Amino acid sequence: MNETRRTGGKPATINDIARLAEVSKKTVSRVINNSPFVKEDTRKRVEAVIAEHGYSPDPQARGLAFRRSFLVGMIYDNPSPNYVVNMQQGVLDAVRGSGLELLVHPCNRGSDTFLHEVQAFIVRQKLFGVVMPPSVSEDDRVVAILREADCPYVRIASVSLDEPARMVVTNDSRGGARAARHLAELGHRRIAFISGPDTFRSSHERGRGFAEGLAEHGVTLDPAYVRRGAYTFESGVEAATELLALPQRPTAIFAGNDEMAIGVMKAARDAGLRVPEDLSIVGFDDLPMASRVWPNLTTVRLPIRDMGRMAAEKLTARSRGLDPATMVQPEVDPSLVVRDSTAAPGR
Repeated sequence: MNETRRTGGKPATINDIARLAEVSKKTVSRVINNSPFVKEDTRKRVEAVIAEHGYSPDPQARGLAFRRSFLVGMIYDNPSPNYVVNMQQGVLDAVRGSGLELLVHPCNRGSDTFLHEVQAFIVRQKLFGVVMPPSVSEDDRVVAILREADCPYVRIASVSLDEPARMVVTNDSRGGARAARHLAELGHRRIAFISGPDTFRSSHERGRGFAEGLAEHGVTLDPAYVRRGAYTFESGVEAATELLALPQRPTAIFAGNDEMAIGVMKAARDAGLRVPEDLSIVGFDDLPMASRVWPNLTTVRLPIRDMGRMAAEKLTARSRGLDPATMVQPEVDPSLVVRDSTAAPGR
């Protein structure tokens, strides 16, 4: 005889299911609402108890407690507008025709109100789920807020930070190494690097790969040739102006993203230098502007739009009857795109 009948035939409640399955009431609710934040063995145990006792949640109460909007959120703290636009396009590619809409939320991780703003955004909008580009994706405090709100998410980052079903991983270190090899094989030895913000893991990964790639060719990255930028055009101009004023200036500069690389181009022109005859320049990302400036920019291609699409596809997989764990892609592999901004030194 089942538990319901032993209690006088009264319908089982969520408290009964939680007690019999030896889980919390919140876990039962997560199973009912197909939350991704439940271990598979726990899910099966709760579902078995629900089936055995014929538990059926009150649709009205369930709707009030767990109603989700048709909004996919994208929370970002990235100073490069071109990067953000490309990422948005990828998310839209994935949700178009699904009835879902994209709602973007810019923020500042350095702000005292950052976490409060993120929490208010998630709770107020009752989001279907969240896509997080770097560097927000690297902040475990944001992930904790999402988990507490039972809000699905996918992170995009240069290293794996979570279980595969919640990650799109880019191998930024490999991209930095490819930029280094290209410049070293052209014959450059005085090679400078302009990194991105210290708060971005991608800055460190690109720099690490770049230094390792140079070392493979017997070139040491001189600290005097390293500057920190902010992933903006203006910071590229400023950093390059300093580097090009050195008594023994570099013959090549690798900038941590395309916007800074184009800033380097301006600084070179302002200094009366020709690109690539006097200075070779390599960027990172391969934004559309890279092939529109002159000379066309040699850069490391990161398929940003595809990354946004893959993240959104993982986020919406369960609603389409798919298991996100079966959608695990290999790391996104950057490739070098050689254009007109690099050449042998003193060509």
